[in-house]
Amino acid sequence: MKLHHYRTRIEWTGNRGEGTTGYTAYDRAYTVSAYGKPDIEGSADPAFRGDASRWNPEEFLLAGLSACHKLWYLHLCAVNGVTVMAYEDESEAVMDETAGRFVSARLKPRVMVSAGSDVEKALALHHDAHKACFIANSVNFPVTCEAEVIQA
Repeated sequence: MKLHHYRTRIEWTGNRGEGTTGYTAYDRAYTVSAYGKPDIEGSADPAFRGDASRWNPEEFLLAGLSACHKLWYLHLCAVNGVTVMAYEDESEAVMDETAGRFVSARLKPRVMVSAGSDVEKALALHHDAHKACFIANSVNFPVTCEAEVIQA
């Protein structure tokens, strides 16, 4: 077994001076940090009294799914002779507040490959990337991938 360890720090920055004396007495603001990296300003989703200008945990989860898929995909393309020139993903997820969980996520990567690359292989490699993605393998809801591949 090959283990990797990760460390982050969360600091709540939303104390208005009264602490959590009441549900509306505090902000949901926090700072995410990790050694040697820029801080990320976070909050709750606006539906839960959060600041819409900051990242919320639900967005972090979806971004993690998307980024992990992309990194695996780029790796698989590189080792399989597919040259990726551009990659973007407008992913989306659904959370059921009543059930208290995410129920689905959909990745929608749009990839541009070089003129000499095999478009069918490029498309098929999304399936392999999805199977390899550490984050997708760690969640208990379906993650689908609706990829589009075009040639430059």
